Amino acid sequence: MNDQTIDVVVIGAGPVGENVAQYAHEGGLSVLLVDEELFGGECSYYACMPSKALLRPVDVAHTTRHLQGVSDGSLDSQEMMARRDYWVNNYDDGSQVTWARDTGLEVARGRARIIGEKLVEITPVGEEKSDTDSHASTPYTVHARVAVVLATGSTPVIPPMYEDLQAWGSRDATGVVEIPSRLIIVGGGVVAMEAAAWMQAMGSQVTMLVRGPSLLEASEPFAGKFVQKSLEDQGIDVVTNVEVRSVKRDPSSNPNTEIGRIHGGTVHVDVDIADASNGSVAKTFDADELLLATGRRPAVDNVGLQSVGLTPEDVRAGNLPDWLHAIGDAGPGASLTHQGKYEARMLGAKLSGMQQTPAIGPVPVPQVVFTDPQVASVGLTEKQAVEQGHEVATSEVELSSVAGVGLLRDDVEGKAKLVVDAQTGVVLGATFVGPDVAELLHPATVAIVGELPVRVLRHAVPAYPTSSEVWLRLLEKFPVNLR
Repeated sequence: MNDQTIDVVVIGAGPVGENVAQYAHEGGLSVLLVDEELFGGECSYYACMPSKALLRPVDVAHTTRHLQGVSDGSLDSQEMMARRDYWVNNYDDGSQVTWARDTGLEVARGRARIIGEKLVEITPVGEEKSDTDSHASTPYTVHARVAVVLATGSTPVIPPMYEDLQAWGSRDATGVVEIPSRLIIVGGGVVAMEAAAWMQAMGSQVTMLVRGPSLLEASEPFAGKFVQKSLEDQGIDVVTNVEVRSVKRDPSSNPNTEIGRIHGGTVHVDVDIADASNGSVAKTFDADELLLATGRRPAVDNVGLQSVGLTPEDVRAGNLPDWLHAIGDAGPGASLTHQGKYEARMLGAKLSGMQQTPAIGPVPVPQVVFTDPQVASVGLTEKQAVEQGHEVATSEVELSSVAGVGLLRDDVEGKAKLVVDAQTGVVLGATFVGPDVAELLHPATVAIVGELPVRVLRHAVPAYPTSSEVWLRLLEKFPVNLR
C-alpha cells in the first residue's frame, strides 16, 4: 500500500526544483519537494552565490588599480570568506525550508528513488530521522498522480587517474577554508577560470593546466584571449595544450577531507605540453592542492531509472515517458541556473494547466563568466551562425572607444561584437568582453528573443555616458540599408 499520494513529486530542492514546485502549486496542484542535502541546492551554497561573493571583492580591488584618484584596494582573505559565509547563510537551509512550507509545498529531507511508474520511495535522512511521524525512520512510498520531476542537478566528472587523490572539487574551491600556497587547477572552463581568480587573490600561486589551445573555445575567439591575458597579468600561470600523463600525492600525517581543507600531501602532476613544432615537452608541476574542474554530468545515475526501464542516456536524449521530466542540470538543456529556472517555470505551468505565453521555440541562453574582464554572451557566434546556414553581417567595437565604459576604468581592455542575419537584419548573437559587461547582456537577449532587426534597434537610444552606448557604436557599423 502507498503511504502517500500527491499530484507532483519534485526530486531536488535547488532553484530549479523550487521553481517547478512553486509554479505547479500555484496552478492548483499538490507538490512534494524532496532533497537529501541542503534545500536551495548547489547554486545557493556551493556554486553561483559563493563564487560571486568571492569574486566581487577581487573585481573591486582590480578596478581601484585601474582608476586614477583611488588608492589600491587591498584584499583580506578572511573577510572574503566571511562574506561568502554570509551569502550562503552559513550553510543553513532553514529559511529555504520555511519558504517552501509557507508557499504551500510539502517538504521531505531524504533520498528519493523511482521504484515504478509514478512511484517514488523516500528514505529519510538528517533531522527527519528523529521526527515523531510515521515516516521517521523507515522508507515510505509516494504515488504521484500527475508527474515526477527530476531536478537533481549535476555531479562532478572525476577522470579515473584522479579517483584516489582526494582532490578538490568545485565545492572545496567555493568553500575554501585553508588556502593552499600552491594550487594546480586542471581544466580551462568557467569554474577553472573563476576559481583561479579568487584563489590567486586570496594568496595561492595558481597554475591552470588546460587541455585545449585556448580558453573559452566555444566563444568568439577574442574572448579567451582577453581573459587569458588578464589571468596571466594577475600572476596566474595558464598552460595550454596540456596532456596529463600521471598524477600522485604524497602521504600526509594529518589528512583532512572536510570541504575547503587541504586534503593531503604534496601533489605531483606529470604532463606533456604540445609545442609549435608538433612535438611536446615533458614537465612536472607540484602543488599543495589540486582542483579538478573537468566538467559535470547530470546527477541521474542513482534515482531508480532502471525500475521503469530507463537509463541516464534516455534522460540526456529527452526520451522519457510523459509522467517523468528532467530539467535543469539533470536534463538535456544548458547547465545554467537561470536557464533551468526558465525550464522549471514553463514545466510547472504546463503540469498545472496554467495559461502561459505560448512557447516561441528554442530560446537563446545567456551566459556570463565573472572573470576580469567579464565575458557576457548570448545566441550564436559568427562561426555558429555560418555553420547553421545564415548569411551573416557582423560589427565589432573596442570598448576603449566608448566613453561610458572608459569612465569605469582608465585603461579599458575589451571588445563587443554583434552577429546579425544579413538578409533580415535580425540579431543572432552578441558577445561582450570588458568591465561590468554582464549588465549589457539582457538587451541582447531581448533583441534575439524578440527577433528585432537592426533598423528597429537604431531607434533605441542609449543614455550618455553609459556603457550601453556600445550598442550605438555597434549598430553604426552596419550599412544604413541593412534591414
